[in-house]
Amino acid sequence: MSLALYDEDPAPEPIVPEQVLRTLVAFRSDPIRGRAVILDADARSAGYAFLVSFWSNELGGEICTIDELYVQPAWRGRGFATALIAELQSGRLLRPTRPVALELEITPTNTRARALYERLGFSVKRNTTLRLAVPSSTR
Repeated sequence: MSLALYDEDPAPEPIVPEQVLRTLVAFRSDPIRGRAVILDADARSAGYAFLVSFWSNELGGEICTIDELYVQPAWRGRGFATALIAELQSGRLLRPTRPVALELEITPTNTRARALYERLGFSVKRNTTLRLAVPSSTR
């Protein structure tokens, strides 16, 4: 499903199966790094999310970043993403405490997702995120 997400909404660099596997292995071997949750609908995997948390001094608590969120097309529009956000806000999906904020990224052209997230209360952060890619021989 992660590859399907990137087929629909391409990343700047191609995502390959080995990269997704490395993420899942990292989450399993070092759970503090993050977790994958699966949307189980009628005993079928209908979607997933990769959740990564970190401590924010500025906000005084744990921020949960929704690194990836994907619902398969046949299951969209049924409230599953909304239910996930509600669960994350409650703190029931994360440990040890309830997050002080949820964050996610969307591509500028993904207007449907942006409308959903804004309807759920997400807003643009004041600060801009900058990124410096560090070359690695393991990519």
